Amino acid sequence: MKISKEIVTGIIAILAIGLLVAGINFLKGNSFFGGDEVYYAYLPNSGGIAVASSVMVNGVSVGKVTDIELTNEKDSLKKVLVTFNIQEKGFKIPKGSSIEAGAIDLFNKGLILTISPDISKGFHSPGDHLQGIVTIDITTQVKAYADPLVKKVQGVISSVDNMVTSITAFWDTTATSEIEGSLGELKLAIHNLGSVADQVQGLVSEERDKFSRIIGNVESITANIKKSNDAVNDIVGNAKKFSDELVTVNFKKVINEATATLSSLNAVIQKANSPDGSIGMLLNDTKLYDNLVETNNELQMLVNDLRLHPERYIHISLLGAKTKGVALTEQEEKKLRQLLDTTAN
Repeated sequence: MKISKEIVTGIIAILAIGLLVAGINFLKGNSFFGGDEVYYAYLPNSGGIAVASSVMVNGVSVGKVTDIELTNEKDSLKKVLVTFNIQEKGFKIPKGSSIEAGAIDLFNKGLILTISPDISKGFHSPGDHLQGIVTIDITTQVKAYADPLVKKVQGVISSVDNMVTSITAFWDTTATSEIEGSLGELKLAIHNLGSVADQVQGLVSEERDKFSRIIGNVESITANIKKSNDAVNDIVGNAKKFSDELVTVNFKKVINEATATLSSLNAVIQKANSPDGSIGMLLNDTKLYDNLVETNNELQMLVNDLRLHPERYIHISLLGAKTKGVALTEQEEKKLRQLLDTTAN
C-alpha cells in the first residue's frame, strides 16, 4: 500500500507542531510532555531570577520557574508573583518550608527551597501560594561591606591632609623662633632642676643622722617589747587559766541548790502564813496571843506576890510548929525555886 505524499506531509507537519509545542513548554520551564505540579510564591522583588530559572533543593534542581508577574497587592511582601513547577515525581512540599530567591552559583540565580523537617502539619497542595524572601546577592554584600571601608579611607585621607597642612603652617619663621624660645626655657628648667637636686642632696645629708637616731630608738623599743614578751605570756596564761576555771565551775548546780533552798524557804513561809499549822496559829490566832499575855501577867503577879509574901506559900518551922499556907511537894518546890531564880536573873 502506497502512502501518498500529502499524508506524509501531514504527518510530518503534525509531528513538527507537536515538537514545537513541547519545545516551547520546555523553554518555559515545563517538562517536555507537561503534567508538572504548579505552585506560586510571593516575593518582595524578583531578586534577579528569570523564567526557566531552576528551583533548587539541597543543591539539586527539582523544578523550573515558569512565570514572573507584578501584582497589585497592598502587602509589601506580595509585590511579585512567581509561578514554578515541581518536575520530580512524588515530590511534596511540607508546610512550614521556606523559599527564597537568590544565587544558586556564582553566575546563575533561582529559587532555593528549604524543606521543613516537620511533616506533622501536612503538605502543600498544587496551586498553593508560598511566602518567600529575597537573599542579598554578592554585589549587594560586597557593596555593604565596602561602603564603610570607603568612608573610613576618606576620613583617614582627610585627617592626613589636615595634618600636612598643620605641619606646613608650623614650620614658618614665627614657629622657628618659638621653638628657639622653648629650647631656652627648657635649658633654664634643666638648670633649676639641677639646683633643686643639690638642695635635696644636702637636706638628705643633714637628716641622715636624725634618721639613724630614730632607727636606734625603734630598735630599743622593739627590744623592750621582746623582753616584756614573757611577762605578757604569763599574764595571758593566767587570764586563760582563770577563764578555764570559770568555765569549769558548775553554775548550774549552784543555781539548782539556790533554787531548792528558796523553794524550801517559800514552803516554810507558806506554812507559817497558813492558819492550819502551829506557827500559823501562833502568828494568826489573836485569842491565843491574848491568853499568853494574860497568863504571863498572872505569872508575873504570882512571882511578885511570892517575892513579897513568901510566908503565904512556904513555911519553915524549926520547932515543929504547924504548917501555914499551902503545902508544896518537893518537885513543886524545886520548880518554884527555878522560876524565882529565872525571874531574878
